[in-house]
Amino acid sequence: MANIRSFTPQEPWQAPEGEPLVRIDKVTKKFGDVYAVDEISLEIHKGEFFSLLGASGCGKTTLLRMLAGFETPSSGRILIDGVDITEVPPYKRPINMMFQSYALFPHMNVEDNIAFGLKQEGMAKAERKERVAEMMSLVEISQFAKRKPHQLSGGQRQRVALARSLAKQPKILLLDEPLGALDKKLREKTQFELVNIQERLGMTFIIVTHDQEEAMTMSSRIALMRDGRIEQIDPPRRLYEFPSTQFAASFIGSINLLSGYVVEQTSHYVTIQSEEAGGLLRVHHSQPLVAGMPVTVAIRPEKCRLITALTGEPNEVSGVIKEIAYLGDVSIYHIDLPSGKRVQFTQSNVQALAEQPLTWEQTVHLSWKEDSCGVLTE
Repeated sequence: MANIRSFTPQEPWQAPEGEPLVRIDKVTKKFGDVYAVDEISLEIHKGEFFSLLGASGCGKTTLLRMLAGFETPSSGRILIDGVDITEVPPYKRPINMMFQSYALFPHMNVEDNIAFGLKQEGMAKAERKERVAEMMSLVEISQFAKRKPHQLSGGQRQRVALARSLAKQPKILLLDEPLGALDKKLREKTQFELVNIQERLGMTFIIVTHDQEEAMTMSSRIALMRDGRIEQIDPPRRLYEFPSTQFAASFIGSINLLSGYVVEQTSHYVTIQSEEAGGLLRVHHSQPLVAGMPVTVAIRPEKCRLITALTGEPNEVSGVIKEIAYLGDVSIYHIDLPSGKRVQFTQSNVQALAEQPLTWEQTVHLSWKEDSCGVLTE
């Protein structure tokens, strides 16, 4: 999974002196007896492209709506630049929100849709015209200035909604599933455009999405949510390579999870006996674990490699190919181990036609390196 953002040696959230732009302090939202958001605390820094990621019903949209002011927390505080805005109405917050439906006025042309909020604020006509032109140029829709929304494609309407959201120059732009209505090719193209616009403006974007690839592609950091709580907050690469729980490991990308128990641990490695794997597993892991402790070893399918035969070393498994998915650039193989556990591995299709392609019911042997896998205790 690619991430298209550039990274500096020290990100804002790593700087000890860096004050967060947004501070969510023990925020809870209840609807009746149901906790939509359950005592969440997090900090978001200026210039971040921050994603709230999770399945439907996890609380991410409720949290975004509380930031926007459309919902009031049952308890807790929301601060922006150190100012408590928990009870501040939406129109007085330095925030704008881009809705999934775009919410364009059908009777207004593109220019008037973008100018609407500026006109409501009383901006002078000349300044308003200049700002609208600047926003249309930014999102490359100047040629559609006189068109009505029904005369635009889905992608063009999305750009109009983005331009209108940016026109008031808010400190924070909230995006609620902004690419959900676009087809796959246009969605991928727009992801790059959104990141470029965000970096050029230096604005803080907070996006809600259920699409893991979308979050991985655009985000500086991701908050993975589950049942109203935050499961893990990390940059995309760390969330993918070092998930903290089985849920996080399974939600982001494909993963093989092999259960076992700790046999021994040295200063750098832990050895695990796994009946599912049919032998010993060894993982680069320095955090202390107790002998006999149940753990799970997590291995991404692309970290596995084919070997000609088992050598008796740790991190080797043997099984039979039961399913094959050809995706063009890679093929995904589902392997049944003797224990009954099914694992996956992927192989890049670097040649147009492999000389000895793998096939169904073929026995294969796989291995992986100690530093290509991880240990999960939750």
